[in-house]
Amino acid sequence: MSRPPRITLPTRDGVGASTVATPPGAWPSMLDFLAERIPAVSREDWARRMARGEVLDAQGQPVSPQAPFCSGTRLHYWRSLPFEHRVPFEESIVFQDEWLVVADKPHFLPVTPKGRYLQETLLVRLKRRTGIDTLTPMHRIDLETAGLVVFTVQPHTRHAYQELLRERRVDKTYEAIAPWRPELSWPQVRLSRLQESERFMAMQEVPGEANAETHIEPLEVHGRLARYRLKPLTGQKHQLRAHLNAMGMPIVGDRIYPELRPPTPADQPPDFSQPLQLLARSLSFTDPITGALRVFESPRRLDLLKPQT
Repeated sequence: MSRPPRITLPTRDGVGASTVATPPGAWPSMLDFLAERIPAVSREDWARRMARGEVLDAQGQPVSPQAPFCSGTRLHYWRSLPFEHRVPFEESIVFQDEWLVVADKPHFLPVTPKGRYLQETLLVRLKRRTGIDTLTPMHRIDLETAGLVVFTVQPHTRHAYQELLRERRVDKTYEAIAPWRPELSWPQVRLSRLQESERFMAMQEVPGEANAETHIEPLEVHGRLARYRLKPLTGQKHQLRAHLNAMGMPIVGDRIYPELRPPTPADQPPDFSQPLQLLARSLSFTDPITGALRVFESPRRLDLLKPQT
């Protein structure tokens, strides 16, 4: 059986449609299938959504709760959360044209929807703010990290921009506040092999061929802390955080390194009092579409005396 052609669906309140394929099976109805396949949404909630016309078939038509199960097709729906704590910090747009939107992200705001965050994400906020449904992140930074994130506007150019990252043709500079280590020689290049550790979420240095390289230099020292400029030449998960931690200077406010702090329960407001002192400060690249040199810088600053969000 040939697959049905993909359709383009509008966003709803900034949220793009999610899609689930229907495999061979003996579910009595589409409702039964959804309730079993995506149990994070209760059967009652699925029934309500379907009755409101919020679940569509491959042709974009509403699927009723009584619709018999059909394999080899697609169902489209819009994710929602019963409640979402607001991230009380604002993003800003530092650049926008027909090809790119460059945003300055605050600490604690995820780039894309995941887990307990949907509306409170940079992508959804920007879609609602700009009205551009086709925004797609060219790259991502951690929820805890503040600073620049670039989004592509035109779907047909996404690959060209994302290829810049894969080919390491984007010059990225970060700043971090971490313990001052005067006994080390500066500036320094940290070159090591990083891989997932047995500890949840964390990366660790291991023997073997290096796959992570970071150039590090101090910019300012105040007592036991210093502001560092970090230039990652590779893009491993948590590379900057793991490298500084391995050097005995974990970034101020880090909830993963050196020890994982327990997460806030989903029914409680997150703790916004101690942001990770890591900032995606600037980036530059030659635009693959226009040929122009793009240079962007975050207006945000990390304060050695009083770390801010």
